[in-house]
Amino acid sequence: MKRYLLTPGPTPVPPEVLAAMGAPVVHHRSPDFRPVYERCLARLREVCRTESDVLLFASSGTGAFESAVVNLVSPGERHLVVSAGSFGERWIAMTSAYGAEVDRLEYAWGETPDPDDVRSRLAEREAKAVWVVQSETSTGVVADVQAMAAAAKEAGALVVVDAVSSLGAVPCETDAWGLDVVVSGSQKALMTPPGLGLASVSEAAAAACGSTPRFYFDWERTRKAQRALDAPFTPPVSLVAALDVALGILLDEGLEAAFDRHVRLGRAARAGVKAMGLELFSPDEDRSAVVTAVRAAEAAEIISGVRTRFGITLAGGQGDLKGKILRIGHIGWFDVFDITTALAAIEIVAADLGLDVERGVAVTAALEAYEHTQVA
Repeated sequence: MKRYLLTPGPTPVPPEVLAAMGAPVVHHRSPDFRPVYERCLARLREVCRTESDVLLFASSGTGAFESAVVNLVSPGERHLVVSAGSFGERWIAMTSAYGAEVDRLEYAWGETPDPDDVRSRLAEREAKAVWVVQSETSTGVVADVQAMAAAAKEAGALVVVDAVSSLGAVPCETDAWGLDVVVSGSQKALMTPPGLGLASVSEAAAAACGSTPRFYFDWERTRKAQRALDAPFTPPVSLVAALDVALGILLDEGLEAAFDRHVRLGRAARAGVKAMGLELFSPDEDRSAVVTAVRAAEAAEIISGVRTRFGITLAGGQGDLKGKILRIGHIGWFDVFDITTALAAIEIVAADLGLDVERGVAVTAALEAYEHTQVA
């Protein structure tokens, strides 16, 4: 059976990227690897839209999370964490684990954080840093990071952004928006298998490092080594080579073109869902270009059905949303036919489950939304 991966991560990997992983392994301190490493680091700065160092770690995106926490948090310091889903809660858990005095600005899962709330909270009590999630893949919400960063900067706070599923899919202007730390991972819009975490670190963030003991995730150790093109620890050379190729594909397409494609894919997914008569859980707006979340009492049965019958893997809900929503990922190496394939399968399975779904309406609506709407 042919397999289709439509989760919010990991995501499908282009053949050229897989081929790079299959090339002979080279030594990480040899002349064979250094040009690849240098080019990959330069391309990461382009994708992050920053002149600052982008530090690369052999880890998941959560490892990049922890690098930010272990470098910026000292016990007893106040940090403001904005949470509206699973990954906002992860920021709370990690900053708390390292002894921060965590000021929680919490929303119901599925709500969109309000920059004015950030501004008001910081006016009540200061914080060293504001920790935000740009794309909350547990709900499909993409927050207005630019506005939240502006509110944080007005109060003199650093800004730390979880861009694990947003980097390369929606605009994330690190320098222009004043984002001090942007963390991401290889396995989402960057179209590479899991295993690499990254953190863009501004000079202000580097200068604000705290007293918490650290070793592997120490920013200064990694930054110093990368500037000499000499990784501080053995990197996964095959993954770095793969990421280099994937970044080349993304930059050849052009970031603006990639952002437009993701907007149109989101429109197609939402149009198809609505045409079937299903209810959107994620916001019906262009910013929701990463994942489309669908509320359905039959979510678990639909997910199981499309996987068993058609080899299509969708994602379910997390936390309290488990069994209540299904999620269609459209970040990275996707085109509209991937979306219509998933929608067609959902139509068939939903109809067989007794839902009032007309065959073909979702595909037609998705193609119309993708092909005949302009991105502003």
